[in-house]
Amino acid sequence: MVKTEFNQDHVELVEVIDLPTKMGDNTKFFIFRRFNELISVLVKGDVQRKENVLCRIHSECMFGDLLGSKKCDCGQQLDKAKSLISEEGTGILFYLAQEGRGIGLINKAKAYNLQKKGYDTVDANIELGYSPDLRDYEACAVILKDYFKIDSVRLLTNNMKKAHPLKQKDIHVVMTPVKIEPNEHNSKYLETPHGVSFDNPI
Repeated sequence: MVKTEFNQDHVELVEVIDLPTKMGDNTKFFIFRRFNELISVLVKGDVQRKENVLCRIHSECMFGDLLGSKKCDCGQQLDKAKSLISEEGTGILFYLAQEGRGIGLINKAKAYNLQKKGYDTVDANIELGYSPDLRDYEACAVILKDYFKIDSVRLLTNNMKKAHPLKQKDIHVVMTPVKIEPNEHNSKYLETPHGVSFDNPI
């Protein structure tokens, strides 16, 4: 087992494996741990100390990523990011266990039912007693800077909140929006104002 603690923020590399995927044979899968949180990272090619690395920070969405839900565009965002990284030849994909903006699968299902009653994504979370977004991206910044020694990324996201912890670690961020056409089931979700995104909160 690898187990390498590499900074004062208590992030450790637990394991790394070669993992050929549809993105190519030159992909590795890293498992990091920060306190009780596991961070999954798929890396294509050699990114160590590289500049302007293509990067996606993705919070898990079982409905969208696994089941192809039309109520969000999470799965489409993820597929698009993987495709762009594959075409680039190098890149990093973080997959974070932060279902439902951090409120978990059960509460996410409850939020979906509230949305049927007219609540938008933000109001549904508030009605359930949570803040609009509980996700945390600090571990991603630590891994990029302290483990991979990366000083600049092109961040595949529509959510400016994801750039803040990276910039705090002195990582130069170029925001690269991932545009997905809305459908009849997710148009309201994508139009909900959140104050942190270009067009939607993914």
